[in-house]
Amino acid sequence: MKKAQFAKVGEIKVIDTPKPQVKQPDDVIIKVVRTCVCGSDLWSFRGLDQKEDHSENNGHEAIGIVEEVGEEITTVKPGDFVIAPCAHGCGHCAACLAGFDGSCQNHTDNFSVDYQSEYIRYQHGQWALVKVPGQPSDYSEGMLKSLLALSDVMATGYHAARVANVSAGDTVVVMGDGAVGLCAIIAAKLRGAKRIISTSRHADRQALVREFGATDNVSDRGEYAVEQIMSLTNGSGADAVLECVGTDQSIKTAMQVGRPGAIIGRVGVPHTPKMDMTAPFFKNTILAGGPVSVTTYDKRVLLKAVLDGKINPGKVFTKTYNLAEINTAYHDMDERKVVKAYIKM
Repeated sequence: MKKAQFAKVGEIKVIDTPKPQVKQPDDVIIKVVRTCVCGSDLWSFRGLDQKEDHSENNGHEAIGIVEEVGEEITTVKPGDFVIAPCAHGCGHCAACLAGFDGSCQNHTDNFSVDYQSEYIRYQHGQWALVKVPGQPSDYSEGMLKSLLALSDVMATGYHAARVANVSAGDTVVVMGDGAVGLCAIIAAKLRGAKRIISTSRHADRQALVREFGATDNVSDRGEYAVEQIMSLTNGSGADAVLECVGTDQSIKTAMQVGRPGAIIGRVGVPHTPKMDMTAPFFKNTILAGGPVSVTTYDKRVLLKAVLDGKINPGKVFTKTYNLAEINTAYHDMDERKVVKAYIKM
């Protein structure tokens, strides 16, 4: 089979490799139908994370058809159409039962890589996989894109909104206009936010933020952004801030634009080990967030919302590639030519 491999900084190549096999009783082999490139995949591509040359790529989003199952798998069978979440919760530990399967206590190896491939070995598949009714051929390409978004980015955006307790009538600020930030806008609207302030600096993304439900947009950064957001909220600040970037500047701004007692839902992976907690202490700012609960949200809320046409997160995929074009897809995302690259297998 063919799969993408991290060749070196700035280069992803396609190689021939043996098809994966069932190794553990809870393994599931999946024939990938659609995959994509995530913004976090670019960290090693840019050289920001240390990664060995000629190693597994970071791709972790896929939908596909079950090919083979281990002996402990009873929830899916060969031929089933499934969403392959990026995290592998067990479904019955304290974390999973509380709806935080991204921090599963039983599966310490619960995050995936190497999904930009014709076939993948999905570990701990008994509870984590999400069955989709019918077959891929039953759905339009647009619907397949939205189903693929449920493997990570839509659920991640929803996680920010859920841990920030976004509720009906709230004013929400969303930091970031990548695919996760865009999906956080969808999530905030889905949960009933009345006013959503986006922070996009790019015309193509600004069009999407408006379509997804943003009522206002602030394109400045730093002090100017804080001033504008506070002005838009009559000096009070937002009820919730969804931080979908992880950089120092984004986190600092998020801390400044919430009202006293606001909750900051953090899903942008932090880029710094330190944070000044003095200012948020005196504002009673609540910090929440972390690894996404893909399976929980897909099963409880998001799959139905997509199938019912209530949300359309697949629009974050703004260009389509095939696997042979994977290196171009990475470069195009790195250069912000596309919001999120969609890979048809």
